[in-house]
Amino acid sequence: MKLYYAQNTRAVRVAWLLEELELPYEIKKFELGSRDMRNPEYLALHPMGRVPTVVDGEVTIFESGAIIQYILARYGAGRLVPDVNSAEFPVYLQWLHYCEGMIMPPINTLVVETILLPEERRSEPNVKRATKLLNQMLTAVEQHMEGREFLAGDFSAADIMTGHSVIMSRRSRADFSDKPNLDAYADRLLDRPALQKAWSL
Repeated sequence: MKLYYAQNTRAVRVAWLLEELELPYEIKKFELGSRDMRNPEYLALHPMGRVPTVVDGEVTIFESGAIIQYILARYGAGRLVPDVNSAEFPVYLQWLHYCEGMIMPPINTLVVETILLPEERRSEPNVKRATKLLNQMLTAVEQHMEGREFLAGDFSAADIMTGHSVIMSRRSRADFSDKPNLDAYADRLLDRPALQKAWSL
């Protein structure tokens, strides 16, 4: 299995899962924004020239959530997913997908408006709105994490997906001063050796 990866991107999620499952993989590392991500060879794998992409034999797949589900279905052997008949399974599904539906859109706006755009093209109203939305989205996770260590029972792929977004939020403009559950949750995840390895590739 080959993982196309760049630091501080959603590709960290895939590397984290592979490390948690102790699956062998080869890594092709890009610098974020590199022209190599737009070369015809890579665009044939991912038409948007983004990461992550995984090539596994005859299978090529992109989108971090889809990759996570693919790897778990093919190689997980039941690990990091609650039993389908358990009360935690629908909770797991909800938080597996929450990050991309709710947390990452305002983070994407913040990245564009505070990093990618030249200063003269940035919009402070867009930044304020995205910051407000991000804090609202995180409040729901903060409330859910009351009395919990992980999102859906034991540590699962939901923590890899939404947990990664929580950590990225803390590294952006999100206000964690009123989110002690999320602050402790992020620290707990960052203590995991598999995530430490995935982030340092």
